Amino acid sequence: MTRTRRALLAFAAILLASSAWLPALHLFFRPAPDQAERLLTAQLAYFRDQKAREREATRMRRTNAEWDFMGRSFLAWSLAEQAVRDPARRAERLAAMDEIIDDTIAKERDQGPYYFLMPYAQRGRWVQQPVRSQFLDGEIALMLALRRLVAEEPRFKEPLAERVAAMTERMSRAPVLSAESYPDECWSFCNAVALAAIKASDVLEGTDHRALLKAWVDTAKLRLTDPKTGLLVSSYTYGGQTKDGPEGSTIWMVAHALRAVDPAFAEDQYRRAKTHLARTILGFGFAREWPGGHQGSVDVDSGPIIPIFEVSAGASGMAFLGAGSFGDRGYLDELSATLELAAFPVSRDGGRAYAASNQVGDAVVLYARSMGPLWDALRDGRRP
Repeated sequence: MTRTRRALLAFAAILLASSAWLPALHLFFRPAPDQAERLLTAQLAYFRDQKAREREATRMRRTNAEWDFMGRSFLAWSLAEQAVRDPARRAERLAAMDEIIDDTIAKERDQGPYYFLMPYAQRGRWVQQPVRSQFLDGEIALMLALRRLVAEEPRFKEPLAERVAAMTERMSRAPVLSAESYPDECWSFCNAVALAAIKASDVLEGTDHRALLKAWVDTAKLRLTDPKTGLLVSSYTYGGQTKDGPEGSTIWMVAHALRAVDPAFAEDQYRRAKTHLARTILGFGFAREWPGGHQGSVDVDSGPIIPIFEVSAGASGMAFLGAGSFGDRGYLDELSATLELAAFPVSRDGGRAYAASNQVGDAVVLYARSMGPLWDALRDGRRP
């Protein structure tokens, strides 16, 4: 047998073998059944270790101060869902949630409104006065509301009422019913979270903001959607002019939040996001930051974009939220396979973290794996 023939046969054997095992490779990267519990263990250990927390917060804040804040939000929301899932550990979960809420509100109060915002928050002119960020108000309000939905906590009643009153007043007099997160800059992410918090407050207090919620959705369909894809745009001016079109780092969370407000519209947005942004190769799932034909700028939200496949770390991480919220088990497992393969999981002291991620990234995955009974109850307008 000639050397060339042997080489060709060897190459053919490799191709044959590859065709057999490559499609099954993702099966070796399935998450453990107790992934949520192990993620939560690591997250709580991090939050309770003041030195570790300060070290990680400093690292995240060097890139984006928002991550320090959002990591708290996603962890707190996860604890609320976990408290409903596991009544035996409810008191423990709620105590941890209270600690996070208290520390976050104290930081905002003591450090000022710009502490959790990116630097450009201080460079532009805010249209609405006095200055407030819908980003901060919405996420803190949702922390407070979910905490009270699980079990009433009287001391959180007034802080929630104050934020809901501020959000509803500012949204009601805005041209597209959206309040600013940054100077003359509204985000669908932040306003959708605010709507979910307002809905939760209605369940708690017996108030009725259905007219505002419906008006926001109707306005968004008319003025805040991309004409090519039907997806909500990410950011826009106070007057409603688009700044950033549809983005994977935004739309998945928007769809999840809107599921508590308008389930049909939320489902529509999730399906459109799946069509235009979700991708799977050999059982490994990921998400693009922009639909085909759109091209935005790479930033801290998108993370670096891997060429050819156009994989966005930010969009792929947030896609967990959409898949978890809408019960899309197949896509959630495909995303998890990619995470287990590429994010370098680290197990320590019963917890699990990802070396290629950070605290907020791990908290997002935890929330996606925790959500369910509490959000379903909020969607239905009831306590869990």
